[in-house]
Amino acid sequence: MLKTIVLGSCVSVQGVFVRRLADGRMTVRVGDKVYSGYPVVAQAA
Repeated sequence: MLKTIVLGSCVSVQGVFVRRLADGRMTVRVGDKVYSGYPVVAQAA
């Protein structure tokens, strides 16, 4: 399942969900790299 996370104020990454961390962050895999950040919150249109 693809998920989008925020790494900084202007940097976001979309990748395959790996796991959710205890502090609320999420880990995703992009190729052979693994990134951790806060999930993007979906908003109703």
